[in-house]
Amino acid sequence: MSNGNRALNSSKVVNIEDLRRIAQRRLPRSVFDYLDGGAEGELTLAEIVGLFRDVTFRPRGAVAAGDCDLKTRVLGHELSFPAMLAPVGYSRLMNPGGEVVAARAAGEAGTGYILSTISGHKLEDVKAGTRGPAWYQLYLLGGREAAEGSLDRARRAGFSALVITVDTPVAGIRERDSRNGMKELLGPSLLAKIPFVPNILAHPRWLLSFLADGGMPKLENIVVPGQGPMPLLDVGSALAKATVTWEDLRWIRELWPGPIVVKGLLIGDDARRAVDEGAAAVVVSNHGGRQLDSVSPTLRALPEVVAAVNGQAEVLMDGGVRRGSDIVKAICLGARAVLVGRAYAYGLAAAGHAGVARAIEILRSDVERTVRLLGCPSLAALDRSYVEVPQTWPVH
Repeated sequence: MSNGNRALNSSKVVNIEDLRRIAQRRLPRSVFDYLDGGAEGELTLAEIVGLFRDVTFRPRGAVAAGDCDLKTRVLGHELSFPAMLAPVGYSRLMNPGGEVVAARAAGEAGTGYILSTISGHKLEDVKAGTRGPAWYQLYLLGGREAAEGSLDRARRAGFSALVITVDTPVAGIRERDSRNGMKELLGPSLLAKIPFVPNILAHPRWLLSFLADGGMPKLENIVVPGQGPMPLLDVGSALAKATVTWEDLRWIRELWPGPIVVKGLLIGDDARRAVDEGAAAVVVSNHGGRQLDSVSPTLRALPEVVAAVNGQAEVLMDGGVRRGSDIVKAICLGARAVLVGRAYAYGLAAAGHAGVARAIEILRSDVERTVRLLGCPSLAALDRSYVEVPQTWPVH
């Protein structure tokens, strides 16, 4: 199917792992492992998922489960449940609809979408495709002049917040990408691609939809003056020249009139610094275990950041969310909402718009069921008393 969208049997897709398995079958190894993999030995990647098992619930018994209000407000936007779609680079390689169909599914579900700078679709098209809130995530690719153009376009298109990712001074070493030739496949040399072609040919449906979409897309939101849109390049090359510092944040704040979200924090001191620099929200994030390996899982880092911010900014969290119960645990430990990345990207790769919609539906249904089984009347009533954390965790 040239548009990359496929029918999805909801009775056979009951959790996010089901979508992951479909995505793994459909995608070439290089593309799937880019989505699925992590840095170095993938220790943090394993722990961000596994750590949710270490936090257990303390439900209230003999409580009637009536209507359950899952709504929350994030930077002034009402969300239908406490999760937004995180920025996922190269989404158009996973499905031709990419960022446009993901944003549309988010809006239809009553939640928000965050667009990555490393996007194959124009930011104007992504914003026009969703009825929900949309934020723009900025990397300083192409230099300050290119970033200024992107910020101006995002403001005029109606993106309501700017997300600054600060954990990418260089790209983490993602060993799966090195083995699978991700750099070679995204590069200009045809000769370098030859060893990796057989695996791509083994996935003809993906290849046909990729070719029908025009092949390798350009980065439409990074327009270098005098050169046009930046060609698609591997993530290592992309991030090597895109470091964001606190000084850059001050410059960006002068250009961007709306709220700024600082993403990629794991310690309280950095969270306080972000608030001092004018951040309206912070995201406790380790880049999904894709940057520095052996860092703290975000769920364990969350209470320290919440305590450090002390109500002066909203606290979000990402990393390892695969079930609605994971979302509920994050809310109990102080997050306003979570960002989900791989969970919806598996759906995008599996079935385009229908896959993203199904991923959101699974997570939202999980959240509602979990809150009701906890004997909690609403999302707003959740707090630390509903969970038990390991005694080895630091107390905040």
